Amino acid sequence: MSDAASLANKVITNVERVIVGKRQQLTLAMVSYFCEGHILLEDVPGVAKTMLARALARSVGCSFKRLQCTPDLLPTDITGVSIFNQKSTEFEFRPGPIFAQIVLVDEINRATPRTQSALLEAMAESRVTVDSQTYALKPPFVVIATQNPIDHEGTFPLPEAQLDRFLVRLSLGYPSQEEENTMLQRLQRGHPIDDLNPVVSAAEVVAVQKQVRDIHVDDKARKYIVDIVHATRAHQAVSLGGSPRASIALFRTAQAYAAISQRDFILPDDIKRMAQAVLGHRLILKPESRLRKISTQAVIKELLDEVPVPVLRGKNAPAPAEDQFK
Repeated sequence: MSDAASLANKVITNVERVIVGKRQQLTLAMVSYFCEGHILLEDVPGVAKTMLARALARSVGCSFKRLQCTPDLLPTDITGVSIFNQKSTEFEFRPGPIFAQIVLVDEINRATPRTQSALLEAMAESRVTVDSQTYALKPPFVVIATQNPIDHEGTFPLPEAQLDRFLVRLSLGYPSQEEENTMLQRLQRGHPIDDLNPVVSAAEVVAVQKQVRDIHVDDKARKYIVDIVHATRAHQAVSLGGSPRASIALFRTAQAYAAISQRDFILPDDIKRMAQAVLGHRLILKPESRLRKISTQAVIKELLDEVPVPVLRGKNAPAPAEDQFK
């Protein structure tokens, strides 16, 4: 699993030239990327959500397009449109930005539900259907969307079905005083993203994505994943628990985290580390739970404390790699 760890380290180190003090979130982003999953960056304005997505895209040798969502954005502005060519007397398809390998959808909740739905097929099946013609998207394909959960004026909240399409949801948070001081020093003479170059190729990313699928998952670890997701459905504060897609997401992200940690098998700790990012946006709390200020993070933490952790045997773990989450 050295290829996955080496590639992740190259990209994270390169992005850290622009984003200061967010190694945990960058590691989660790489985990999602290795799982061929999509990323939702949700936080207050000005904490570098868009910049993280741009820096990640620049670090990988893939085609990149950015969509700035507004209420007047149309579905064809995303998927593309067929235009009549007078010379050939035929319609020609002009692909939209969704055909890039990395698509940044900025402020996704400002687009109308009809426009948001134009992303669903691409995110779920890596293909786009326009005028009854289906087009495959070039791998590695990933959607990185940002949204501001504080501003509700002129926004259209993402429905649960679309939130479920995102493999992980990340929150950056404010930097510390020391990190913010370092950021100001770097920005004094220009923005460091202007000098950011790719450090890995698209072919390398695709190879690692295939490699991650071979990570061994013990039967007990697989049952642990199912137990956690089923516990979300039975929790008294939750009206809608994790779907089977949540189980798959937890399974795949645990594999990718193990690969980044230079292991060819997953541990229960890998599952625990990924639970908040994978399950947080998939749970819907009951109205009375929200009134009592209960959060999905608190529910997930409670479940992780209650669900019995299996003891895995049969494989000798190598010397543990540095925990990216510390």
